[in-house]
Amino acid sequence: MDYKMIPTMRWFGPNDPVKLSDIRQAGCEGIVTALHHIPNGVVWEIEEIQKRKDEIQAHGMVWNVVESLPVSEDIKTRSGNYIQQLENYKQSIINLASCGVNIITYNFMPILDWTRTNLAYELENGAKALYFEKLALVVFDLFILERENAQLDYTSEEVERATQKFAAMSQAEKDKLQATIIAGLPGSEEGYSIQKFRSALATYKGIDADKLRANLVYFLEQIIPTAEAHGVKMVVHPDDPPYPILGLPRVVSKTSDYEHIISHVPSKNNGICFCTGSLGVSPDNDLPAMIKQFGDRIYFLHLRNTRRNELGDFYEDNHLDGNADMYAVVKEVVLCMQKNKISIPVRPDHGHQMLDDLGKVVNPGYSAIGRLKGLAELRGLEYGIIRNLETN
Repeated sequence: MDYKMIPTMRWFGPNDPVKLSDIRQAGCEGIVTALHHIPNGVVWEIEEIQKRKDEIQAHGMVWNVVESLPVSEDIKTRSGNYIQQLENYKQSIINLASCGVNIITYNFMPILDWTRTNLAYELENGAKALYFEKLALVVFDLFILERENAQLDYTSEEVERATQKFAAMSQAEKDKLQATIIAGLPGSEEGYSIQKFRSALATYKGIDADKLRANLVYFLEQIIPTAEAHGVKMVVHPDDPPYPILGLPRVVSKTSDYEHIISHVPSKNNGICFCTGSLGVSPDNDLPAMIKQFGDRIYFLHLRNTRRNELGDFYEDNHLDGNADMYAVVKEVVLCMQKNKISIPVRPDHGHQMLDDLGKVVNPGYSAIGRLKGLAELRGLEYGIIRNLETN
């Protein structure tokens, strides 16, 4: 078959403990990265983009995908300096395109990027994974953040269990939970103190899902003409987790969300970063069916697996295990690529901290060996599917 997934990994720039040479040895052809040192809302200048691109090419790879070009909170709320920041965003798109980087990832999650409550959850085999515990989030919301009327978002049983859990926690445990949720994760746009986070929450007062969805459509209406004119595919990353948290709405979590976005901004430059880990947390999302429905909009793939329980908890499982049927997912991706005549960049999203990496300082979810393992499994799965399709 002519079209295959393009293996990539995320790289956080020169300070990333995982070197470009490590990623090249893992079998990657491309790099997914961003200019993390540039503040949100500021133009990415050509000189800075080209410097990063040259560094990647010197290691025999290409800069396939930007992840992410951050959407500022002013733009998400349509307040403050959002008009100027939209112009800056357009200019960054133009500058990236002029350097040959033409897939740009963004998200529209309010304030927080992906959210976890434990960054070093120990598995049975001794490896460490990212973990989200619903009860820990309730504890944070009720007793650390002390959000007004937060108890209305939870059942009486959840409030009681959270009360007991908080009473049993040491101050160090409370501090660690706070830092894990709001201090900033790898690739997140900003970190917050508790006071700053409360102030940020206040900016979303009166912004429900309908209002945020309208703001997303407005954002796309402003920037997609620029993307079209310069041959750039904009790809939206889904909410993680794919449901409201801390009183904040979510608008990129399910099939109807994508249908809304596409129907209002039908340009083919308005695309999707399909993340099986984020979307797979919800049992309502049929991942293969979503790929089939939106396949002509998927220009970037995050493949990872999560395992959830009935309490709302989940952790990052092995890439071929967990609740997502990765065989069905990759098979649909292969069929999608052949149908649309496109090779899609893929990265093994997150990975277990394992083997020699257990003794190293790593970006949680982005250690080298766990992602190497995930990429090898995914490439082998794709190879088997392609051979089977070719011979049947």
